[in-house]
Amino acid sequence: MRCANRAGYTDPMKTALLGQIAHTRSGDKGDDSNVGVVADSQAAYELLCEALTVDRVAAHFAGLKLRGVERHEVPNLHALNFILRDSLGGGGTASLKTDAQGKTHGQGMLLLELEVPDDLSLRPRSDVCLAASLTPDDH
Repeated sequence: MRCANRAGYTDPMKTALLGQIAHTRSGDKGDDSNVGVVADSQAAYELLCEALTVDRVAAHFAGLKLRGVERHEVPNLHALNFILRDSLGGGGTASLKTDAQGKTHGQGMLLLELEVPDDLSLRPRSDVCLAASLTPDDH
């Protein structure tokens, strides 16, 4: 199933971190980084299809001064894949960045805040913060 447009939720909403409803994996593709987001459930996938737009991801990573963001849907895996253009300062051995392979971009994506329906099952916020070496008070 491709992403369906579910705009206009009428259920009560709450704020959650992306990492409470999905997992990520990231790495380098030349000077670009690739961030895969895999939803924990069909309901989470449908929400992410609506909420994780190219503009939203670009704004979340604004500090990287990206040339652009591409989004690709992988519905059979309940996943979205994002390409962050020019995010690695040359990439690999050409970059002076601490993370020239973009491995931290997936962790950074997990901290993106979303509005989710109250009845959506979430993993504890503290688990996400612990994985990102933060305390829940930090974020």
